[in-house]
Amino acid sequence: MPLEDLIILASALGISAMCGAAILWTIQRIKLKHFKQLAADLLSKAEAACDAKRKSGEMALRQQQIEQQREFEQHWHIERRKMQHEDERLKQREDKLENRMNLVEKKLSDIEKREAVLIARKTQLDQEKKLVVEQQAKLLIQLEQCAGFSSTEAKEQLLSHVNQDVKQDAANLIRRTLKEANEEAEKEAGRIIVTAINRLAVPCVSEATVNTVSIPNEEMKGRIIGREGRNIRALEHATGITCIIDETPGAVILSGFDPIRMQIAKMALSDLVQDGRIHPTRIEEAVDKAKVNIQKLIKQYGEDAALRAGAINLHPDIITLLGKLKFRYSYGQNILDHSLEVSHIMGLMAGELGLDNRLAKRIGLLHDMGKAVSHEIEGTHAIIGHDLALKWGESQEVANGIGCHHGEMEPTTVEGSLCSAADAISASRHGARSECVEEYVKRLKRLEDLAVSFNGVEKAYAMQAGREVRVVVLPDMVDDDGIVTLARDLTKRIESDLSYPGKIKVTVIREKRIVEYAI
Repeated sequence: MPLEDLIILASALGISAMCGAAILWTIQRIKLKHFKQLAADLLSKAEAACDAKRKSGEMALRQQQIEQQREFEQHWHIERRKMQHEDERLKQREDKLENRMNLVEKKLSDIEKREAVLIARKTQLDQEKKLVVEQQAKLLIQLEQCAGFSSTEAKEQLLSHVNQDVKQDAANLIRRTLKEANEEAEKEAGRIIVTAINRLAVPCVSEATVNTVSIPNEEMKGRIIGREGRNIRALEHATGITCIIDETPGAVILSGFDPIRMQIAKMALSDLVQDGRIHPTRIEEAVDKAKVNIQKLIKQYGEDAALRAGAINLHPDIITLLGKLKFRYSYGQNILDHSLEVSHIMGLMAGELGLDNRLAKRIGLLHDMGKAVSHEIEGTHAIIGHDLALKWGESQEVANGIGCHHGEMEPTTVEGSLCSAADAISASRHGARSECVEEYVKRLKRLEDLAVSFNGVEKAYAMQAGREVRVVVLPDMVDDDGIVTLARDLTKRIESDLSYPGKIKVTVIREKRIVEYAI
């Protein structure tokens, strides 16, 4: 290519570049102007938004201030009402206090007036008393002149008479006390004898020593007797119980003084009668079987009693003694049932006193276990029970409670002291021990007949098992002064004619009624 063309081409390219640059510069200026306009718009919008937010913030702040002012005003109104209420309450209290002060002043004024009246009355009474004393002195002088002796001599005679009455009453009291002591001694002696009889086989008659076994027919009596009486002799020899076969229909009577042997004989004879085979060998087998069964029953009764009384860890020999008590009686009262009752009573009393309940019930259960021991061991049942309890691992407290329940040793614990009281409660309650009803009725009848024998007595009622007699008199025959004399005379007659334990209360009733009818 020629040089001129190159120069022309280069010139053209340069001009094109310059034009392009000019166009670009123009475009850039246009864009810059647009951006400035855009920035100005954005700035104006931002300023408007700021103004709006500032205005909304000022409004919110003003609203919050208004709310706070409203809350403050409400709180102030509440406090103001409280203060007003407190002022009203204080004002009411001031009014009450003022009323009370007025009332107190009024009462003080009344008291002062009454005091003045009392002082005047006391002065008047003193004057009247002085006059009465003077009159009494004059009357005493006149009385001494009429009687012929002075007041000192009359006082001495009265004291002498009263002294004689007091000595007589004291003698009667001593006599009654000695009588009661003798009766109590007789009761205690009877108890000791009965206990000894129950432990020792002696010849005496008692309902507890006789038992009856039913038989199906009269032919069985001959089989029980056996050829030449060998069967009945074998039974008596094996059991130690006497068999009485008489004309009583359908029954064989067993008599003995050992209750356990009695039960063995009854069980063995019942087994023989039921089986029908009765001969000496079979009798020995039946008696041995009955002994084994009785031992099982004794153990069962003892364990059941220990369980009911809550007595744990008892020695096996003590369990056996408790079971034997099931077959022993005192005045018709079963001794095992009595021991359980004493245990329950002691537990109740110990609970009321805040004492050891288990210790008290254990002492009550074991207190009569000495009665189950045979006569081979000498001593009272309380001392025997004390020694056996120590021997078989019981504590000193339990043993002492057993030994002291009849006063044969001093108690060392309060629980032991409760035993004698619980024993007396169980033995003396109504129905616990048998009593001769015929003698009881006769005693009441004699007491009523003695009261009716007095003149003026309409009716007489013996009450509380003969410990009280109530006498109703005729009001036309006996006046108010006469009932005092009647009560004293009846008391003297009861003391001289009747024999009774303790005391008898005499109540004389006099009542007069007038009845009219209005028609």
